[in-house]
Amino acid sequence: MGVVNVTPDSFSDGGQWFDRDAAIAHGLALIEEGADVVDVGGESTRPGAAPVDEAEELRRVIPVVEALAADARARISIDTRKPVVAERAIEAGATLLNDVSASLAGVAAAAGGHVGYVAMHMRGTPETMQHDPRYDDVVREVRDFLVAKADEARALGVGEVWIDPGIGFGKTGDHNLSVLRHLRVLVDTGYPVVIGTSRKRFLQRLLDAPADDVLEGSLATSVAAMSAGAAMVRVHDVRAAAQAARIVGEAVA
Repeated sequence: MGVVNVTPDSFSDGGQWFDRDAAIAHGLALIEEGADVVDVGGESTRPGAAPVDEAEELRRVIPVVEALAADARARISIDTRKPVVAERAIEAGATLLNDVSASLAGVAAAAGGHVGYVAMHMRGTPETMQHDPRYDDVVREVRDFLVAKADEARALGVGEVWIDPGIGFGKTGDHNLSVLRHLRVLVDTGYPVVIGTSRKRFLQRLLDAPADDVLEGSLATSVAAMSAGAAMVRVHDVRAAAQAARIVGEAVA
């Protein structure tokens, strides 16, 4: 899953693809590089990010989704917390709803079976999630939350349901590493797992490097996740990740 942030303030590439034409060109480039899914988002969910109003988010993402959906080589995913944005993006051609709020399963269900759904775990909101997050058992709590949300989506009639533990969303660096270390606990639920570690802040801290200089850490954690059974990785650097996925596929086949 390649990332297209149509935002001025995302944590690693804010402003780079804010222009509509630039976002479309970037999405097409990610498809060329090997993305199976292109995830379009118009609201930053980095720690501390303020919400974007519905009209502005629609203005940002719908033309990009429409343009990219016309290219049949990859699926288009919409990354949003807003029901109306999700509905309009699905009308524009998105076939996967990437929901960091884990609250929009009904929107995917209403699409009539042709839209998949990703439920993600987040403690709090982007504005508050990194304010001293605490867990008794982060792996168990994340698993239980995601299974409940995934089961709920299935009960509503969603046929394709994914789970994402939300690396960096209401979790410390140690929490993130614990989730990755015990990823089989999520894989063993039977729901396909999405992992997004690309350029995350805990990698920047571990490597003492800025967001645009942690490719090695992003790849290492993506490979570790795939080796543990993750079914999809959400990345900024698609070409490198796609090549790594091919090697993992050969090595663990």
